[in-house]
Amino acid sequence: MGVKAFLSKPLAALAHSRQQSWMQNPAEAQQKILQNLLQKGANTAFGKDHHFKDIQNHQEFAQAVPVGDYEALKPYFDRVKEGEKNVLWPGQPLYFAKTSGTTSGTKYIPITQDSMPNHVSGGKSALLSYIHETGRSQFLDGKLIFLSGSPELEKVSGINTGRLSGIINHHVPGYLRRDQLPSYKTNCIDDWETKLDAIINETIDQRMTLISGIPPWVQMYFDKIMARTGKQIKDVFPDFNLFVYGGVNFAPYRAKLYESIGRKVDSIETFPASEGFFAYQNLQEDPGLLLMADSGIFFEFVPVEEFHNPNPTRLTVAEVKTDVNYALIINSNAGLWGYSIGDTVKFTSLFPHKLVVSGRLKHFISAFGEHVIAEEVEGALQDAMKEFPEVAVTEFTVAPYVSPDAGASYHEWLIAFAQAPQEPEQFAKALDVHLRKRNAYYDDLIAGNILSTLKVTALAPNAFQEYMKQQGKLGGQNKVPRLSNDRTLADGLLANL
Repeated sequence: MGVKAFLSKPLAALAHSRQQSWMQNPAEAQQKILQNLLQKGANTAFGKDHHFKDIQNHQEFAQAVPVGDYEALKPYFDRVKEGEKNVLWPGQPLYFAKTSGTTSGTKYIPITQDSMPNHVSGGKSALLSYIHETGRSQFLDGKLIFLSGSPELEKVSGINTGRLSGIINHHVPGYLRRDQLPSYKTNCIDDWETKLDAIINETIDQRMTLISGIPPWVQMYFDKIMARTGKQIKDVFPDFNLFVYGGVNFAPYRAKLYESIGRKVDSIETFPASEGFFAYQNLQEDPGLLLMADSGIFFEFVPVEEFHNPNPTRLTVAEVKTDVNYALIINSNAGLWGYSIGDTVKFTSLFPHKLVVSGRLKHFISAFGEHVIAEEVEGALQDAMKEFPEVAVTEFTVAPYVSPDAGASYHEWLIAFAQAPQEPEQFAKALDVHLRKRNAYYDDLIAGNILSTLKVTALAPNAFQEYMKQQGKLGGQNKVPRLSNDRTLADGLLANL
Protein backbone atom coordinates (compact mmCIF):
# COMPACT_ATOMS: atom_id res chain seq x y z
CA MET A 1 0.00 0.00 0.00
CA GLY A 2 1.36 3.41 -1.02
CA VAL A 3 1.71 6.46 1.20
CA LYS A 4 -1.42 8.19 -0.14
CA ALA A 5 -3.56 5.10 0.28
CA PHE A 6 -2.25 4.56 3.81
CA LEU A 7 -2.69 8.17 4.98
CA SER A 8 -6.17 8.45 3.46
CA LYS A 9 -7.69 6.08 6.03
CA PRO A 10 -7.29 8.26 9.16
CA LEU A 11 -8.37 11.24 7.05
CA ALA A 12 -11.47 9.30 5.98
CA ALA A 13 -12.25 8.45 9.61
CA LEU A 14 -12.01 12.13 10.57
CA ALA A 15 -14.24 13.16 7.67
CA HIS A 16 -16.78 10.48 8.67
CA SER A 17 -16.87 11.79 12.24
CA ARG A 18 -17.54 15.34 11.02
CA GLN A 19 -20.17 14.06 8.62
CA GLN A 20 -22.07 12.35 11.44
CA SER A 21 -22.36 15.60 13.40
CA TRP A 22 -24.47 17.34 10.74
CA MET A 23 -26.01 14.22 9.16
CA GLN A 24 -28.06 13.48 12.29
CA ASN A 25 -29.28 17.07 12.66
CA PRO A 26 -29.39 18.63 9.20
CA ALA A 27 -32.04 21.19 10.20
CA GLU A 28 -29.69 22.79 12.72
CA ALA A 29 -26.85 22.87 10.17
CA GLN A 30 -29.16 24.42 7.59
CA GLN A 31 -30.44 27.07 10.00
CA LYS A 32 -26.88 28.18 10.72
CA ILE A 33 -26.19 28.43 7.00
CA LEU A 34 -29.30 30.54 6.38
CA GLN A 35 -28.32 32.95 9.16
CA ASN A 36 -24.79 33.20 7.78
CA LEU A 37 -26.03 33.80 4.23
CA LEU A 38 -28.40 36.55 5.34
CA GLN A 39 -25.72 38.21 7.43
CA LYS A 40 -23.12 38.22 4.66
CA GLY A 41 -25.61 39.13 1.95
CA ALA A 42 -27.28 41.97 3.84
CA ASN A 43 -25.12 44.75 2.36
CA THR A 44 -25.22 43.51 -1.22
CA ALA A 45 -27.49 45.08 -3.80
CA PHE A 46 -29.75 42.02 -3.73
CA GLY A 47 -29.78 41.94 0.08
CA LYS A 48 -30.79 45.60 0.27
CA ASP A 49 -33.45 45.17 -2.41
CA HIS A 50 -34.95 42.27 -0.43
CA HIS A 51 -34.49 43.68 3.09
CA PHE A 52 -32.23 40.94 4.42
CA LYS A 53 -31.57 42.91 7.62
CA ASP A 54 -35.24 42.57 8.57
CA ILE A 55 -35.49 38.81 7.97
CA GLN A 56 -35.57 36.66 11.12
CA ASN A 57 -36.56 33.19 9.88
CA HIS A 58 -37.19 31.03 6.84
CA GLN A 59 -40.84 32.03 6.56
CA GLU A 60 -39.89 35.70 6.27
CA PHE A 61 -37.12 34.82 3.83
CA ALA A 62 -39.57 32.92 1.59
CA GLN A 63 -41.91 35.94 1.61
CA ALA A 64 -39.10 38.34 0.72
CA VAL A 65 -37.21 36.32 -1.91
CA PRO A 66 -39.16 34.80 -4.80
CA VAL A 67 -38.33 31.48 -6.46
CA GLY A 68 -36.81 31.96 -9.90
CA ASP A 69 -34.31 30.63 -12.39
CA TYR A 70 -31.36 32.25 -14.18
CA GLU A 71 -33.70 34.59 -16.05
CA ALA A 72 -35.14 35.92 -12.79
CA LEU A 73 -31.68 36.84 -11.48
CA LYS A 74 -30.27 37.87 -14.84
CA PRO A 75 -30.40 41.65 -14.16
CA TYR A 76 -28.15 41.03 -11.15
CA PHE A 77 -25.92 38.58 -13.04
CA ASP A 78 -25.47 41.16 -15.79
CA ARG A 79 -24.30 43.74 -13.25
CA VAL A 80 -21.78 41.25 -11.83
CA LYS A 81 -20.64 40.41 -15.35
CA GLU A 82 -20.05 44.10 -16.07
CA GLY A 83 -17.65 44.27 -13.12
CA GLU A 84 -19.87 45.77 -10.41
CA LYS A 85 -19.01 44.67 -6.86
CA ASN A 86 -21.29 43.64 -3.97
CA VAL A 87 -24.22 42.76 -6.20
CA LEU A 88 -25.25 39.23 -5.14
CA TRP A 89 -22.40 38.45 -2.73
CA PRO A 90 -19.71 40.63 -1.14
CA GLY A 91 -16.96 41.62 -3.56
CA GLN A 92 -16.61 39.93 -6.95
CA PRO A 93 -16.67 36.25 -7.95
CA LEU A 94 -13.47 34.26 -8.34
CA TYR A 95 -14.88 32.64 -11.48
CA PHE A 96 -17.82 32.48 -13.81
CA ALA A 97 -18.90 28.93 -14.67
CA LYS A 98 -19.99 29.21 -18.29
CA THR A 99 -22.85 26.97 -19.32
CA SER A 100 -25.47 26.90 -22.06
CA GLY A 101 -29.05 27.97 -21.41
CA THR A 102 -32.27 27.43 -23.32
CA THR A 103 -33.74 30.95 -23.11
CA SER A 104 -30.82 32.95 -21.75
CA GLY A 105 -28.18 31.87 -24.24
CA THR A 106 -24.86 31.41 -22.46
CA LYS A 107 -25.19 31.54 -18.67
CA TYR A 108 -22.49 32.89 -16.37
CA ILE A 109 -22.82 31.32 -12.92
CA PRO A 110 -20.71 33.03 -10.23
CA ILE A 111 -18.32 31.02 -8.08
CA THR A 112 -17.00 32.99 -5.11
CA GLN A 113 -14.16 32.60 -2.65
CA ASP A 114 -16.76 31.32 -0.16
CA SER A 115 -18.50 28.90 -2.54
CA MET A 116 -15.40 27.32 -4.10
CA PRO A 117 -14.89 24.89 -1.15
CA ASN A 118 -18.35 23.42 -1.79
CA HIS A 119 -17.40 22.40 -5.34
CA VAL A 120 -14.10 20.90 -4.21
CA SER A 121 -15.27 19.21 -1.01
CA GLY A 122 -18.15 17.33 -2.65
CA GLY A 123 -15.95 14.99 -4.67
CA LYS A 124 -13.45 14.74 -1.84
CA SER A 125 -16.18 13.79 0.66
CA ALA A 126 -17.54 11.14 -1.71
CA LEU A 127 -14.13 9.46 -2.03
CA LEU A 128 -13.41 9.64 1.71
CA SER A 129 -16.82 8.13 2.51
CA TYR A 130 -16.05 5.29 0.14
CA ILE A 131 -12.65 4.69 1.76
CA HIS A 132 -14.15 4.73 5.27
CA GLU A 133 -16.96 2.34 4.35
CA THR A 134 -15.00 -0.18 2.29
CA GLY A 135 -11.44 0.20 3.54
CA ARG A 136 -10.36 0.30 -0.11
CA SER A 137 -7.93 3.09 -0.81
CA GLN A 138 -5.52 1.43 -3.25
CA PHE A 139 -7.03 3.42 -6.13
CA LEU A 140 -5.07 6.42 -4.81
CA ASP A 141 -1.82 4.65 -5.72
CA GLY A 142 -2.65 4.48 -9.43
CA LYS A 143 -3.58 6.89 -12.20
CA LEU A 144 -6.87 8.79 -12.05
CA ILE A 145 -8.77 10.09 -15.05
CA PHE A 146 -11.42 12.80 -15.03
CA LEU A 147 -13.18 13.24 -18.38
CA SER A 148 -13.88 16.95 -18.21
CA GLY A 149 -14.07 20.20 -20.10
CA SER A 150 -11.09 22.34 -21.02
CA PRO A 151 -9.25 23.99 -18.10
CA GLU A 152 -8.43 26.96 -20.33
CA LEU A 153 -10.12 30.08 -18.99
CA GLU A 154 -11.02 33.40 -20.57
CA LYS A 155 -11.48 36.76 -18.88
CA VAL A 156 -14.89 38.39 -18.52
CA SER A 157 -14.61 41.78 -16.81
CA GLY A 158 -11.35 40.54 -15.33
CA ILE A 159 -12.97 37.38 -13.93
CA ASN A 160 -11.69 33.93 -15.01
CA THR A 161 -14.45 32.17 -16.95
CA GLY A 162 -14.85 28.63 -18.27
CA ARG A 163 -16.57 25.28 -17.88
CA LEU A 164 -17.08 24.20 -14.27
CA SER A 165 -15.12 20.96 -14.73
CA GLY A 166 -12.25 22.96 -16.22
CA ILE A 167 -12.33 25.36 -13.27
CA ILE A 168 -12.34 22.47 -10.78
CA ASN A 169 -9.29 21.10 -12.59
CA HIS A 170 -7.31 24.03 -11.22
CA HIS A 171 -8.26 23.02 -7.68
CA VAL A 172 -7.38 19.32 -7.73
CA PRO A 173 -5.25 18.73 -4.59
CA GLY A 174 -1.53 18.60 -5.27
CA TYR A 175 -1.21 15.07 -3.90
CA LEU A 176 -3.62 13.86 -6.62
CA ARG A 177 -2.49 16.11 -9.46
CA ARG A 178 0.70 14.22 -10.32
CA ASP A 179 -1.35 11.05 -10.94
CA GLN A 180 -4.18 12.83 -12.76
CA LEU A 181 -4.77 12.24 -16.45
CA PRO A 182 -5.13 13.47 -19.11
CA SER A 183 -2.40 16.11 -19.28
CA TYR A 184 -3.25 19.80 -19.20
CA LYS A 185 -2.37 20.10 -22.90
CA THR A 186 -4.71 17.27 -23.89
CA ASN A 187 -7.49 18.58 -21.67
CA CYS A 188 -7.36 21.86 -23.57
CA ILE A 189 -8.26 20.27 -26.93
CA ASP A 190 -11.63 21.61 -28.05
CA ASP A 191 -12.73 18.93 -30.52
CA TRP A 192 -14.11 16.05 -28.45
CA GLU A 193 -13.16 13.21 -30.80
CA THR A 194 -9.61 14.52 -31.23
CA LYS A 195 -9.39 14.97 -27.49
CA LEU A 196 -10.65 11.45 -26.85
CA ASP A 197 -7.99 9.95 -29.11
CA ALA A 198 -5.33 11.98 -27.30
CA ILE A 199 -6.66 10.83 -23.93
CA ILE A 200 -6.41 7.21 -25.05
CA ASN A 201 -2.84 7.76 -26.23
CA GLU A 202 -1.94 9.05 -22.77
CA THR A 203 -3.81 6.47 -20.71
CA ILE A 204 -3.83 3.20 -22.60
CA ASP A 205 -0.52 1.98 -21.18
CA GLN A 206 -1.00 3.46 -17.70
CA ARG A 207 -2.10 1.82 -14.46
CA MET A 208 -5.58 3.34 -14.37
CA THR A 209 -7.39 2.77 -11.07
CA LEU A 210 -10.15 5.42 -11.02
CA ILE A 211 -12.18 6.72 -13.97
CA SER A 212 -14.67 9.55 -13.60
CA GLY A 213 -17.11 11.17 -16.01
CA ILE A 214 -20.64 11.27 -17.39
CA PRO A 215 -21.58 7.64 -18.31
CA PRO A 216 -22.32 8.06 -22.05
CA TRP A 217 -19.00 9.83 -22.61
CA VAL A 218 -17.09 7.29 -20.56
CA GLN A 219 -18.72 4.66 -22.76
CA MET A 220 -17.33 6.44 -25.82
CA TYR A 221 -13.88 6.29 -24.23
CA PHE A 222 -14.28 2.56 -23.58
CA ASP A 223 -15.62 1.88 -27.09
CA LYS A 224 -12.60 3.53 -28.70
CA ILE A 225 -10.18 1.62 -26.45
CA MET A 226 -11.84 -1.71 -27.27
CA ALA A 227 -11.84 -0.90 -30.99
CA ARG A 228 -8.13 -0.12 -30.82
CA THR A 229 -7.06 -3.07 -28.67
CA GLY A 230 -9.68 -5.75 -29.26
CA LYS A 231 -9.78 -6.24 -25.48
CA GLN A 232 -12.27 -5.55 -22.71
CA ILE A 233 -11.42 -2.75 -20.30
CA LYS A 234 -10.56 -5.17 -17.48
CA ASP A 235 -7.75 -6.51 -19.65
CA VAL A 236 -6.50 -3.06 -20.65
CA PHE A 237 -6.79 -1.64 -17.11
CA PRO A 238 -6.62 -4.63 -14.74
CA ASP A 239 -6.34 -2.35 -11.68
CA PHE A 240 -9.35 -0.19 -12.57
CA ASN A 241 -11.70 -0.63 -9.61
CA LEU A 242 -13.64 2.60 -9.03
CA PHE A 243 -16.00 4.49 -11.35
CA VAL A 244 -17.23 7.94 -10.25
CA TYR A 245 -20.07 9.52 -12.20
CA GLY A 246 -22.82 12.11 -12.11
CA GLY A 247 -25.00 14.20 -14.37
CA VAL A 248 -27.35 11.47 -15.60
CA ASN A 249 -29.13 8.40 -14.28
CA PHE A 250 -26.66 5.51 -14.49
CA ALA A 251 -29.27 2.75 -14.79
CA PRO A 252 -29.81 2.84 -18.60
CA TYR A 253 -26.04 2.70 -19.19
CA ARG A 254 -25.06 0.20 -16.48
CA ALA A 255 -25.42 -3.04 -18.46
CA LYS A 256 -23.46 -1.80 -21.48
CA LEU A 257 -20.76 -0.16 -19.35
CA TYR A 258 -20.14 -3.25 -17.25
CA GLU A 259 -20.20 -5.41 -20.38
CA SER A 260 -17.44 -3.22 -21.80
CA ILE A 261 -15.45 -3.45 -18.59
CA GLY A 262 -15.93 -7.22 -18.37
CA ARG A 263 -16.53 -7.30 -14.62
CA LYS A 264 -18.27 -5.27 -11.96
CA VAL A 265 -16.39 -2.39 -10.36
CA ASP A 266 -17.40 -0.21 -7.42
CA SER A 267 -19.11 3.03 -8.34
CA ILE A 268 -19.94 6.33 -6.64
CA GLU A 269 -22.73 8.59 -7.85
CA THR A 270 -22.46 12.33 -7.31
CA PHE A 271 -24.83 15.27 -7.83
CA PRO A 272 -22.81 18.29 -9.03
CA ALA A 273 -23.87 21.27 -11.12
CA SER A 274 -22.44 24.62 -12.13
CA GLU A 275 -24.42 26.12 -9.25
CA GLY A 276 -22.97 23.83 -6.58
CA PHE A 277 -22.25 20.32 -5.36
CA PHE A 278 -25.39 19.02 -3.65
CA ALA A 279 -25.15 15.34 -2.72
CA TYR A 280 -23.12 12.16 -3.07
CA GLN A 281 -23.46 8.43 -2.53
CA ASN A 282 -21.90 7.54 0.82
CA LEU A 283 -22.77 3.81 0.97
CA GLN A 284 -22.18 1.25 -1.76
CA GLU A 285 -25.39 -0.70 -1.17
CA ASP A 286 -27.61 2.40 -0.89
CA PRO A 287 -28.28 4.30 -4.15
CA GLY A 288 -29.56 7.31 -2.20
CA LEU A 289 -27.35 10.42 -2.28
CA LEU A 290 -26.54 12.12 1.02
CA LEU A 291 -27.62 15.77 0.97
CA MET A 292 -24.70 18.05 1.85
CA ALA A 293 -26.49 20.00 4.58
CA ASP A 294 -23.35 21.72 5.88
CA SER A 295 -21.62 23.07 2.79
CA GLY A 296 -22.64 26.69 2.28
CA ILE A 297 -25.98 26.03 0.57
CA PHE A 298 -29.41 26.52 2.16
CA PHE A 299 -31.82 24.16 0.42
CA GLU A 300 -35.53 24.58 -0.19
CA PHE A 301 -37.91 22.08 -1.72
CA VAL A 302 -41.05 22.96 -3.67
CA PRO A 303 -43.62 20.23 -4.46
CA VAL A 304 -43.44 19.85 -8.23
CA GLU A 305 -47.16 20.36 -8.75
CA GLU A 306 -46.87 23.78 -7.05
CA PHE A 307 -43.75 24.97 -8.81
CA HIS A 308 -45.53 27.29 -11.25
CA ASN A 309 -47.84 28.74 -8.59
CA PRO A 310 -47.27 32.44 -7.73
CA ASN A 311 -46.50 31.54 -4.09
CA PRO A 312 -45.54 27.86 -3.91
CA THR A 313 -44.93 25.99 -0.68
CA ARG A 314 -41.22 26.14 0.19
CA LEU A 315 -40.07 23.42 2.56
CA THR A 316 -36.83 23.06 4.51
CA VAL A 317 -35.04 19.78 5.24
CA ALA A 318 -37.05 19.62 8.48
CA GLU A 319 -40.32 19.50 6.54
CA VAL A 320 -39.74 17.20 3.55
CA LYS A 321 -41.20 13.72 3.16
CA THR A 322 -39.98 10.65 1.32
CA ASP A 323 -41.32 9.61 -2.11
CA VAL A 324 -42.47 13.11 -3.07
CA ASN A 325 -41.11 14.91 -6.12
CA TYR A 326 -39.67 18.31 -5.25
CA ALA A 327 -38.13 21.08 -7.32
CA LEU A 328 -34.72 21.79 -5.80
CA ILE A 329 -34.18 25.44 -4.83
CA ILE A 330 -30.83 26.72 -3.57
CA ASN A 331 -29.56 29.78 -1.73
CA SER A 332 -25.80 29.88 -1.62
CA ASN A 333 -22.63 31.73 -0.77
CA ALA A 334 -22.13 32.17 -4.52
CA GLY A 335 -24.96 34.72 -4.37
CA LEU A 336 -27.72 32.52 -5.75
CA TRP A 337 -31.05 33.36 -4.07
CA GLY A 338 -34.31 31.41 -4.45
CA TYR A 339 -32.59 29.79 -7.43
CA SER A 340 -34.23 26.82 -9.15
CA ILE A 341 -31.53 24.67 -10.71
CA GLY A 342 -34.13 22.90 -12.86
CA ASP A 343 -33.75 19.46 -11.27
CA THR A 344 -36.39 17.52 -9.38
CA VAL A 345 -35.47 15.27 -6.48
CA LYS A 346 -37.16 12.66 -4.33
CA PHE A 347 -36.05 11.75 -0.81
CA THR A 348 -35.45 8.06 -0.24
CA SER A 349 -34.76 8.42 3.50
CA LEU A 350 -34.72 10.93 6.33
CA PHE A 351 -32.06 11.03 9.06
CA PRO A 352 -29.94 10.69 7.07
CA HIS A 353 -31.53 12.79 4.36
CA LYS A 354 -30.87 10.96 1.12
CA LEU A 355 -32.34 11.65 -2.28
CA VAL A 356 -32.31 10.64 -5.92
CA VAL A 357 -32.54 12.96 -8.90
CA SER A 358 -35.92 12.22 -10.44
CA GLY A 359 -35.84 14.48 -13.49
CA ARG A 360 -35.79 17.98 -14.93
CA LEU A 361 -38.57 20.52 -14.61
CA LYS A 362 -38.35 21.32 -18.33
CA HIS A 363 -37.86 17.72 -19.45
CA PHE A 364 -41.28 16.10 -19.51
CA ILE A 365 -44.00 15.11 -21.92
CA SER A 366 -47.46 16.50 -21.36
CA ALA A 367 -48.62 16.96 -24.93
CA PHE A 368 -51.84 15.13 -23.98
CA GLY A 369 -52.03 15.93 -20.25
CA GLU A 370 -49.99 12.90 -19.12
CA HIS A 371 -47.02 14.76 -17.55
CA VAL A 372 -44.58 11.88 -17.92
CA ILE A 373 -41.25 12.64 -16.23
CA ALA A 374 -37.71 11.30 -16.63
CA GLU A 375 -37.87 9.07 -13.56
CA GLU A 376 -40.82 7.22 -15.10
CA VAL A 377 -39.33 6.60 -18.54
CA GLU A 378 -35.96 5.57 -17.09
CA GLY A 379 -37.70 3.20 -14.67
CA ALA A 380 -39.89 1.73 -17.43
CA LEU A 381 -36.84 1.12 -19.62
CA GLN A 382 -34.96 -0.49 -16.77
CA ASP A 383 -37.90 -2.83 -16.04
CA ALA A 384 -38.29 -3.77 -19.70
CA MET A 385 -34.57 -4.51 -20.00
CA LYS A 386 -34.87 -6.95 -17.09
CA GLU A 387 -37.40 -8.91 -19.19
CA PHE A 388 -35.15 -8.74 -22.25
CA PRO A 389 -31.65 -9.27 -20.81
CA GLU A 390 -30.02 -9.27 -24.24
CA VAL A 391 -30.83 -5.58 -24.69
CA ALA A 392 -28.10 -2.97 -24.27
CA VAL A 393 -28.84 0.73 -24.74
CA THR A 394 -26.31 3.45 -25.48
CA GLU A 395 -28.74 6.41 -25.38
CA PHE A 396 -32.43 7.26 -25.75
CA THR A 397 -34.99 10.04 -25.75
CA VAL A 398 -38.78 10.20 -25.87
CA ALA A 399 -40.97 12.66 -27.80
CA PRO A 400 -44.69 12.99 -28.57
CA TYR A 401 -46.09 12.26 -32.01
CA VAL A 402 -49.28 14.28 -32.43
CA SER A 403 -51.68 13.02 -35.09
CA PRO A 404 -54.79 14.81 -36.36
CA ASP A 405 -56.60 11.47 -36.24
CA ALA A 406 -58.28 10.53 -32.96
CA GLY A 407 -56.42 7.82 -31.09
CA ALA A 408 -53.46 7.86 -33.49
CA SER A 409 -51.07 9.97 -31.41
CA TYR A 410 -48.37 8.24 -29.40
CA HIS A 411 -45.05 8.53 -27.60
CA GLU A 412 -42.07 7.78 -29.81
CA TRP A 413 -39.03 6.28 -28.08
CA LEU A 414 -35.86 6.83 -30.09
CA ILE A 415 -33.38 4.29 -28.75
CA ALA A 416 -29.79 3.73 -29.84
CA PHE A 417 -29.26 0.03 -29.22
CA ALA A 418 -25.83 -1.46 -28.69
CA GLN A 419 -27.73 -4.76 -28.68
CA ALA A 420 -31.30 -4.69 -30.02
CA PRO A 421 -34.12 -6.85 -28.59
CA GLN A 422 -34.66 -10.15 -30.32
CA GLU A 423 -38.42 -9.46 -30.32
CA PRO A 424 -38.78 -5.71 -30.97
CA GLU A 425 -42.58 -5.63 -30.85
CA GLN A 426 -42.71 -7.50 -27.54
CA PHE A 427 -40.06 -5.21 -26.10
CA ALA A 428 -42.12 -2.15 -27.07
CA LYS A 429 -45.22 -3.70 -25.48
CA ALA A 430 -43.31 -4.38 -22.26
CA LEU A 431 -42.04 -0.80 -22.25
CA ASP A 432 -45.59 0.48 -22.64
CA VAL A 433 -46.91 -1.74 -19.83
CA HIS A 434 -44.23 -0.57 -17.42
CA LEU A 435 -44.82 3.10 -18.27
CA ARG A 436 -48.57 2.65 -17.72
CA LYS A 437 -47.83 1.19 -14.30
CA ARG A 438 -45.74 4.22 -13.39
CA ASN A 439 -48.01 6.98 -14.70
CA ALA A 440 -51.76 6.82 -14.10
CA TYR A 441 -52.51 9.67 -16.52
CA TYR A 442 -50.69 7.92 -19.35
CA ASP A 443 -52.54 4.71 -18.48
CA ASP A 444 -55.90 6.51 -18.68
CA LEU A 445 -55.04 7.98 -22.09
CA ILE A 446 -54.15 4.55 -23.45
CA ALA A 447 -57.22 2.92 -21.89
CA GLY A 448 -59.45 5.67 -23.29
CA ASN A 449 -57.97 5.33 -26.79
CA ILE A 450 -56.77 8.92 -26.69
CA LEU A 451 -53.23 7.65 -27.25
CA SER A 452 -51.92 4.63 -29.12
CA THR A 453 -49.33 2.49 -27.37
CA LEU A 454 -45.80 3.78 -27.65
CA LYS A 455 -43.60 3.07 -30.63
CA VAL A 456 -39.87 2.32 -30.54
CA THR A 457 -37.63 3.64 -33.31
CA ALA A 458 -34.29 1.84 -33.28
CA LEU A 459 -31.24 3.96 -34.03
CA ALA A 460 -27.62 3.08 -34.71
CA PRO A 461 -25.42 2.84 -31.58
CA ASN A 462 -23.67 6.13 -32.40
CA ALA A 463 -26.75 8.05 -33.61
CA PHE A 464 -26.87 10.43 -30.66
CA GLN A 465 -23.14 11.04 -30.83
CA GLU A 466 -23.39 11.97 -34.51
CA TYR A 467 -26.31 14.29 -33.83
CA MET A 468 -24.55 15.98 -30.89
CA LYS A 469 -21.48 16.42 -33.09
CA GLN A 470 -23.55 18.19 -35.74
CA GLN A 471 -24.97 20.49 -33.06
CA GLY A 472 -21.50 21.30 -31.73
CA LYS A 473 -22.36 19.64 -28.42
CA LEU A 474 -20.22 16.53 -28.56
CA GLY A 475 -18.26 16.36 -25.32
CA GLY A 476 -18.13 15.31 -21.71
CA GLN A 477 -20.27 18.19 -20.39
CA ASN A 478 -23.30 17.81 -22.66
CA LYS A 479 -26.26 15.59 -21.87
CA VAL A 480 -29.15 14.36 -24.02
CA PRO A 481 -32.62 15.30 -22.70
CA ARG A 482 -34.59 12.21 -21.72
CA LEU A 483 -37.90 13.78 -22.73
CA SER A 484 -39.08 16.67 -24.84
CA ASN A 485 -42.52 18.22 -25.14
CA ASP A 486 -41.85 18.87 -28.82
CA ARG A 487 -40.12 17.02 -31.66
CA THR A 488 -37.05 19.21 -32.24
CA LEU A 489 -34.59 16.60 -30.97
CA ALA A 490 -36.53 13.64 -32.36
CA ASP A 491 -36.81 15.12 -35.84
CA GLY A 492 -33.12 16.07 -35.78
CA LEU A 493 -32.19 12.48 -35.01
CA LEU A 494 -34.55 11.05 -37.62
CA ALA A 495 -33.17 13.42 -40.27
CA ASN A 496 -29.85 11.61 -39.96
CA LEU A 497 -31.29 8.15 -40.63
